[in-house]
Amino acid sequence: MQFRSVVGWRLAARVTRQKPGDEMGLKSGEGCSLAGGLADFVAPYKEPNGEDCYWSRGNGWVLAALVRVLEIMPKDAQDRKEYQHTFEKMCKALIPIQRADGFWNTSQHNPNNYGGKELTGTALFAYGMAWGVNHGILNKRKYQPVAIKAWNAMVKDAVHPNGFLGHVQGTGKQPSDSQPTSYDRVPNFEDYGLGCFLLAGSEVYRMKN
Repeated sequence: MQFRSVVGWRLAARVTRQKPGDEMGLKSGEGCSLAGGLADFVAPYKEPNGEDCYWSRGNGWVLAALVRVLEIMPKDAQDRKEYQHTFEKMCKALIPIQRADGFWNTSQHNPNNYGGKELTGTALFAYGMAWGVNHGILNKRKYQPVAIKAWNAMVKDAVHPNGFLGHVQGTGKQPSDSQPTSYDRVPNFEDYGLGCFLLAGSEVYRMKN
């Protein structure tokens, strides 16, 4: 869903300026479903604690894709309300599961199973929330502290003196992949962390200034 939506809207906008995106609305059964505001790429599997599994970076990709779609989607587009509602619903669902230190766990419904600090999902959530505040979609009083808390946590606990980013999960499709993550471990694909971190920083900067 995340890549189809962004690419589809950009292509549609190039083809016609009158009615882009007629067939680009959110559809169920296309590899991403929403449950309680969080997203799955496949049907949820059960965590050891009985909860459905939700992957941090997977949800981060979806939230970031919604941001990119809303950026280019006309205000009067027929599907805009649906996209914005999904964006708002996801942001709301993320607040109560943010860790006390500001990060989000790799596995969002089970902190004891591949839990722990994870930068890529945290950065994408901070990016999405900051963008929502900057564009008047999300309540500043409610969401700005959440985004700033996440940003400060990454700067404090993940950025090395030489610029290397820790707590980055490498390639994968679920919480158990490329584990364990830590401050010092080098992931097998560092770009995941760098790009997400820069997106978050750009929007948090705009939000604070």
